Amino acid sequence: MIRTGAQYIDSIRDGREVYVGGERVRDVPSHPMFKPLVDIRARIYDMAHAPETCDVMTYREDGGGRAECHAIGNKLPLTQQDWWDKRRATDKVLETVGGIVTRVGDETVGEIWSLYDGQEVLNEVDPQFSANIRNHVDQVIKGDPFHVSANTDPKGDRSKKPQDQDPDMLLHVVRETDAGIVVRGAKYETAAAYANQAFTKPTIANWGDAALSDYAVGFICDLGSPGLKFICREGFAGRASPEDYPLANRFDEVDTLVVFDDVLIPWENLLFYRHTKAATFIRATLHRYSAFAFVQRNLRLADLMIGAALFNARQTGLEKQQAVQEKLSQLAVYREGINAHLTAAIALAERSPAGLLMPNQSLLYSGRVLACSQLHEMMHIARELCGGQVCVTPNKADFDNPATKPWLEKFYTINEDWVADDRRKLLAFARDLLNSDYAGHRLTFQLFAQSPPFNHLAAVYRSFDWDGPLAFAKDSAGLSDRVLGAKKEQSAKTAAE
Repeated sequence: MIRTGAQYIDSIRDGREVYVGGERVRDVPSHPMFKPLVDIRARIYDMAHAPETCDVMTYREDGGGRAECHAIGNKLPLTQQDWWDKRRATDKVLETVGGIVTRVGDETVGEIWSLYDGQEVLNEVDPQFSANIRNHVDQVIKGDPFHVSANTDPKGDRSKKPQDQDPDMLLHVVRETDAGIVVRGAKYETAAAYANQAFTKPTIANWGDAALSDYAVGFICDLGSPGLKFICREGFAGRASPEDYPLANRFDEVDTLVVFDDVLIPWENLLFYRHTKAATFIRATLHRYSAFAFVQRNLRLADLMIGAALFNARQTGLEKQQAVQEKLSQLAVYREGINAHLTAAIALAERSPAGLLMPNQSLLYSGRVLACSQLHEMMHIARELCGGQVCVTPNKADFDNPATKPWLEKFYTINEDWVADDRRKLLAFARDLLNSDYAGHRLTFQLFAQSPPFNHLAAVYRSFDWDGPLAFAKDSAGLSDRVLGAKKEQSAKTAAE
């Protein structure tokens, strides 16, 4: 059954070893760097129980003769309606908390569904892995943990094999025991310090032609396990007043270097092990579901940029100028381009190997490229529309200081609709959205959060239907069928490689 926010908060008070700013954190839920996001995640849990939001956040299914309530975000997607429901639930969360949060579970749980699709490949390694995957899919639905993702290792010198340098640069198995495997290394994981579990999988290593590798391992990690150390980057919350940086103080999702110091992973939590073919397959299909929720965040980020820019244009009477309208239209085209890809990905959804319903892969991955590759340009357009006062406006304390307040009220009040306080709030919001350290961090995060740009394009290459354009061009050019056959063989060979 779905947990409450209080139950979630209690679950992360498990004595985990968390460090930030050179000090050990004694209580994660109350620490100022973590509390804003812990409170948001707790609120998401509570939204599943609140009468006004429970219908959007949950679904019911028969569980042994009685209807059980589960989170929409964790539901295996079988129909188009499932995807519309997931999209609606995510929108409700973002609208309720008043901003963008990415690593809160609905985006990362989709990676487990990719494993569900890969059972046939994993069965070639060990049939027990498929059983473990099905069990964990079921546990996520019924136990409703805060589930995150662990992708990236420190890596070290990527021109060398892992074995030719410090072996801990990539997470690896150091020994097997009757209880499970013991792993050592490190992973970067956003939100790990205040989550319950992580799907931990390999960065594709330089393992050459090796069929087996101790680095090709994937498992579910209980983030309260002995031997884990959480070394966090210092967050933006508390650096400056919430009035001046309203987003940084509420929505900064803290990233963590999770150190695995000989951590035991029980056999039942092991999802694949040693076979490089299995690891490569999983990496190639990892985002076939989770990319949807990730790109949806970019859509809502575009909404915030449009809103901030349009308010700034309207308050000063500039929205009627053609040059301003053109720039607003560019933001709108970017936003609607993302919206179109998400909508079409549902409308043209595809059956997965395990019978789930995937968003149309070519459209989804193309939408991700659009959303990420143009984000920096859209932020710059929004900066232009917001104007130079975004970067020169004094802080809230000066608006409150009796010595400076009259002057700031004079110069920041435009009319009876736009008084100084509202204008200051809008400029502070736009600054934090577009110009602050937090804004720069989010831009980099969006660029690399799922994978680097070349991998975004590689996913498009693997999912796009090349046969249609080839056949059309062949017929138009009057080419023989032989050339199309040769291209198909080459494409199949390239895909296999």
